[in-house]
Amino acid sequence: MLSTPVFSGILPSSAPAALPTRLRPHDLLRITDQGASEVLEGRFDHLLPGDGTWPTGERWSTRLHADDDLDVWLISWVPDRSTELHDHAGSLGALTVLSGSLVEYRWAGDGLKRRRLDAGDQASFPLGWVHDVMRAPASISTGPTLSVHAYSPPLTAMSYYEVKDKSALRRTRTELTDLPEGPSK
Repeated sequence: MLSTPVFSGILPSSAPAALPTRLRPHDLLRITDQGASEVLEGRFDHLLPGDGTWPTGERWSTRLHADDDLDVWLISWVPDRSTELHDHAGSLGALTVLSGSLVEYRWAGDGLKRRRLDAGDQASFPLGWVHDVMRAPASISTGPTLSVHAYSPPLTAMSYYEVKDKSALRRTRTELTDLPEGPSK
């Protein structure tokens, strides 16, 4: 995935000084879309759970690609586990939902806004984007809820938050990590 030919035309020669990466949100969306296609085509079957059984108790992930500019992950989501309200520190992010549905709660400056992302939907996360992501409740489970995520530069830290008095955001901690979307809560 994401070999040199894929990058031709995607990587700009320079990014605005305010960005920590030469990749832009639309580049990351294109990369997650390509990653989703390659997962569905079976290119990464060797990275999937060995017995074909998806974990049901905790979120599962595997890295599909890593270099100095970019980390790409496949994530399997489980019911009743959220990521906790967080940001991606100095990384931009994007995702494409492969199967199932996710619910995202993002901080909108005066409270949390909810959106549902179904199979085929995409979302990007600029610097400072604070959100919580979880598998959407479903009446019938037809398999795992899967998404492909890209981060640029690769994740090194995540900050976690709580909403105070329904209109203010307070950072509770920052953790060093290179794992996507942090631990399940």
